[in-house]
Amino acid sequence: MLNRYTVTTRTVVSVILLVLTTSVSWAQAVLRGTITDEAKSPLAGVSVILVGTNSGATTDGEGKYALKVPEGTQKVSYSFIGFTTATKTVTMAGADQTLDVQLEAALSNLAEVVVVGSRASQRSIVDSPVPVDILSAADLKTTGQPTFDKSLQYRVPSFNTVNTPVNDATTLLDPWELRNMGPSRTLILVNGKRKNLSSLLYVQFSPGRGETGVDISAIPTQAIKRVEILRDGASAQYGSDAIAGVINIILKDKYDFSSLDLNAGITSKGDGGMYSVAFNGGSNLSGKGFLNYTLNLQQQNSAVRSGTIYAPSEKAAFGGDAASDALIDAYLRDFPTANNVNGTGETSAARFLINGGVSLGNKLELYGNAAMVMKRVSSFANFRTPYWRQDRGLLHSPTDNGGKNYLTQATLAFPKEDNVDLYKGYIGYVPTFEGDMIDNNATLGIKGETNGWKHDVSLTTGFNSQNYTVDNTVNRSLGKASPTRFKPGGYEFSHIVGNVDVSKQVTDKLSLAFGMEARSEKYTIIAGDEASYTGQGSNSFPGLNPLNAGVNQRFNIGAYADLSYDVTKDFLLNGTVRTENYSDFGNANVYKLSTRYKIADEKVVLRASYSTGFRAPTLHQIYAQSIQASFVGGQIQSSGLFNNRSTQARLLGIPSLRPEKSTNLTLGVALNPTKNLNITLDYYNINVKDRIVYSSSISSSNANSALGQILNQYGVTSIQFFINGIETNNSGIDAVVSYRNILLGAGKLGLNVAGNFTLNNEIVGTPTDPAPIKAAGSTILNTQIKSLLTESRPRYKVIFGADYAIGKFNLNLNSTLFGSTSFQDLDNGGAIMEHIKATFVPAAVTDLSIGYLFSKNVTGTLNVNNLFNVLPKWDLVALDNEGAKAIADPLAKARLRGDLGFSGRYDILGYNGSQFSQLGTMFNANLNIKF
Repeated sequence: MLNRYTVTTRTVVSVILLVLTTSVSWAQAVLRGTITDEAKSPLAGVSVILVGTNSGATTDGEGKYALKVPEGTQKVSYSFIGFTTATKTVTMAGADQTLDVQLEAALSNLAEVVVVGSRASQRSIVDSPVPVDILSAADLKTTGQPTFDKSLQYRVPSFNTVNTPVNDATTLLDPWELRNMGPSRTLILVNGKRKNLSSLLYVQFSPGRGETGVDISAIPTQAIKRVEILRDGASAQYGSDAIAGVINIILKDKYDFSSLDLNAGITSKGDGGMYSVAFNGGSNLSGKGFLNYTLNLQQQNSAVRSGTIYAPSEKAAFGGDAASDALIDAYLRDFPTANNVNGTGETSAARFLINGGVSLGNKLELYGNAAMVMKRVSSFANFRTPYWRQDRGLLHSPTDNGGKNYLTQATLAFPKEDNVDLYKGYIGYVPTFEGDMIDNNATLGIKGETNGWKHDVSLTTGFNSQNYTVDNTVNRSLGKASPTRFKPGGYEFSHIVGNVDVSKQVTDKLSLAFGMEARSEKYTIIAGDEASYTGQGSNSFPGLNPLNAGVNQRFNIGAYADLSYDVTKDFLLNGTVRTENYSDFGNANVYKLSTRYKIADEKVVLRASYSTGFRAPTLHQIYAQSIQASFVGGQIQSSGLFNNRSTQARLLGIPSLRPEKSTNLTLGVALNPTKNLNITLDYYNINVKDRIVYSSSISSSNANSALGQILNQYGVTSIQFFINGIETNNSGIDAVVSYRNILLGAGKLGLNVAGNFTLNNEIVGTPTDPAPIKAAGSTILNTQIKSLLTESRPRYKVIFGADYAIGKFNLNLNSTLFGSTSFQDLDNGGAIMEHIKATFVPAAVTDLSIGYLFSKNVTGTLNVNNLFNVLPKWDLVALDNEGAKAIADPLAKARLRGDLGFSGRYDILGYNGSQFSQLGTMFNANLNIKF
């Protein structure tokens, strides 16, 4: 599918030639040298910059550099992550010179200045009153993962994401979350500016159900300089969504060299092939600015992990009499997986990003960045076996081949439906889901300094659109008049954000910042073609009815003030207040207080913060309305999502949505006994009131009740909606230990351990059930939803890492320990799951990366992810005597396992996911060429 985004050879050559000819040769002499560490080992990748210009170079694999320098006395800066920056003065007189430099190891990367943490002043990590993690581009690359979100999964303990086994629209982007808080409670920034949300609302039973988030997989990792992760509530500093924290993606800026990345990968089963090419280049604009751009083209093929059908569960769902059961047995002898295609979908993506800045003189800089991703995905619905669904002769011909066992039985026992004759050889069909997505964002701003006042004015736009296609399926309501390809509609989300930020270091001790933000958002629901929503709608993915389509908008304006005061050189106090006004729900006022105290010359750092926060309901949650098809108890059922502003919601007593309100407490200690060893331990407690939840599927057996009448009117079996229904409390501990620069033989070893441990993740009190829902004997929050919210993410996650550099080799070994997760799937397991949990056992996934420097410009890397082919394993755990009795009989237990995996089709994961991927071992090779 990459031919949709193919760039002609002539174009690529032209771009490369342009890059190669943009350097300006105004220097008259060359400064050369070798950069080493304290052990006199050469350092590759050190940035060498002529101070006051954007002219620079980077050391090669032997630590050597060459930099053109004009005549006269100049200052040259040498910087590298993990080392203290050195600045040297040189005097050039027209002749080449040699200058060797030895860099001293810093306190890991504690001296790195970060953007997040305080709006009043930028501080290093050790000076920050709140916990901030930094991931370098190298940290992301050595994971061997194909996208940015999957890289974070294996580098950040409190970050979780996983492929969902039943994909549909989630093939476009997997849900992710920080600290078990869902994707909508972490704010994503690009160079400090808000990134737009996706237009997709997650409706499946995966973490993040009922929410939306930013598509961070759209950002090419080759364009990232570093990632800053603020593990603390920050609504007062940045506004809505920052309840769990902030992820700030810093893009590559100054141009050092061009690079070409070639990647190829495959699973140990020979499927899921991945191929990508990425080019990063730019220019330093004659010393007055920079331009850095990245183009990434990627193809990810599907990987199939279908389970073998468990016949008793299949017969319970689709059989019931001797003839039908015999037909199922015959079919499964020919097709043990029932032709199901379960696994990951196919993805083709083209990503482009550009980042630039130029000096306007007089301490002014014009800056900007823009990104665009085009993505096309294809995945499969559950295979429609002939004893489940007929195609009315629309999807096969009389000559289609069937299995020999199946054909013998089919002529005798195949069920007739509406007197439609069956063709000989009919074995069923599989609907396909296709999604086309465009995501783009751009920022243009100007920043500078006047009389000590730093000012930054910017305008940011963002847009995400998704359009869907369902193929190889039918609308059963239309009979033989049904098409077999449908356009069920789609969604769009966009925003425009204006920011003004002002700050000043008033005195040596006092820093002040204030600013304003105005934001306009638009959410569009696009109707499907008529055949996709008429009657039952397109089988597997019903279309969006025009009655539910439309354009919905809102705007808000906010202002903040931030004060930072160094009481002493060791004691810091910081406070922030913020006010927001939304056009659809009114005002929100929040604050944050934080402090930091350093002891024993920064060897011990104590820190704490307390903040209030809020999260505005997304436009998706306010206005989304649709009919979804879901698999419940062996049958496909239609469920209606009605928004809170609908007539149906008012009849059921469902109030309009309000913003969530939160409190966030963080207490931490950082120990830095040596410059190579640092330890951090942070406790957090997040309490969210009026938390917005996507309700259970609520049904009624009383057709005359208010609920029953609505169900009958819209032809659905159940109803769902959003409501501020619960209060949750989430607490835990983040721990990080890093020991760097350990001399081992002729090389250096670095060790690190990072872990997230959940202490409490619970729903406080009783859900708020509207009266008509109670009258129908239902609740907005059944056991299944409670289980999803509180138990579906690992209780703990620990990453053990070791990297060793020796000569031209660099080895990286990481083992990620995933704690147990549980889920009570009533939809597929039935009422007995009130007494039983499907629990995934803890498991460790080990990744190995081996890099080799072939020359100063060519590096090869081999990654083996999940080295020992560890797969998720789950079992049934009884909660009481009734549950114990239900699974005491091996046959009854096997039947229940089959039900939870849709008759075993999803035996590895169950129908609703696990804590890590089902694909097993994956191999990935990378070749990086610099020029």
